[in-house]
Amino acid sequence: MDGLIALSNDLAAAVEHAGRAVVGVNARRRFGSTGVHWRPGLIVTADHTVEVDEDITVTTADGRTVAATVAGRDPAIDIAILKLDAGALAVADIASEPPRIGHIVLAIGRGPRASWGVISAIGDDRGADVLSLDLTLYPGFSGGPLVDARGHVVGVATSGAARHFQIAIPAATVSRVLDELGRRGRIPRPYLGVGTQPVRLSEALRQRLGTDQRSAIIVVDVQPDSPAAAAGLLIGDVIVALGGTHISDPRELRAVLRPHQVGESVAVSIARGGEPREVRLTVGERPRRA
Repeated sequence: MDGLIALSNDLAAAVEHAGRAVVGVNARRRFGSTGVHWRPGLIVTADHTVEVDEDITVTTADGRTVAATVAGRDPAIDIAILKLDAGALAVADIASEPPRIGHIVLAIGRGPRASWGVISAIGDDRGADVLSLDLTLYPGFSGGPLVDARGHVVGVATSGAARHFQIAIPAATVSRVLDELGRRGRIPRPYLGVGTQPVRLSEALRQRLGTDQRSAIIVVDVQPDSPAAAAGLLIGDVIVALGGTHISDPRELRAVLRPHQVGESVAVSIARGGEPREVRLTVGERPRRA
């Protein structure tokens, strides 16, 4: 019994510790979401809960209401960064060690409120870098921190990046997005300029490619003056891998591209006319709409 009481007290202390840096984000109509004060003046939350770009406010743990602006977004992983004058708001402690399957974790929502469970899996079938959670994310929890038993942040919880699943974006991934924001002043969206659809790989083609993957993506459109066009990709090319990561459907292609890769050269493994080839492609930044 003493051990159970000690565990209960430790979890309550973790919620209290993490809750100092938890905020309520008011950026959509029905009910607000949660955010975490990741770095001084920067709030991390779930992108799908930030439905407006103006008139955003943040409610701090001590009850203050502070105006915030959108500093950047990465819709591919459902992360938005808000900028504000945080004053004396505590900054979250980010875990130095990556979580492991089976670790006890707590999802913290505005209030604060808490839900606890374990990490059930790491990564998903699309190749995305996510933490699958065996816990309940209640309404308004999206964008809040996922913390370990010490109250240190291991990720950002969201129900928007994967339907019917409770997941979290790992802290290391979020920190890379913030690094990109600091380096460029914005979060660029990677861009190749191709339209694709899934295609099955025949046994003969798999043998020539030296792979056992059963599907890839075929290029059905190449946009003019795009990175794909500059690299010489053609309609009918079958993209098997990008940067060493196997690609089985268009979602995986989007998932493997990260903002920090903009401007970098990556290897694209393709099949053209049934023969394996490799081309180098410089990842571009998605053009801004007029």
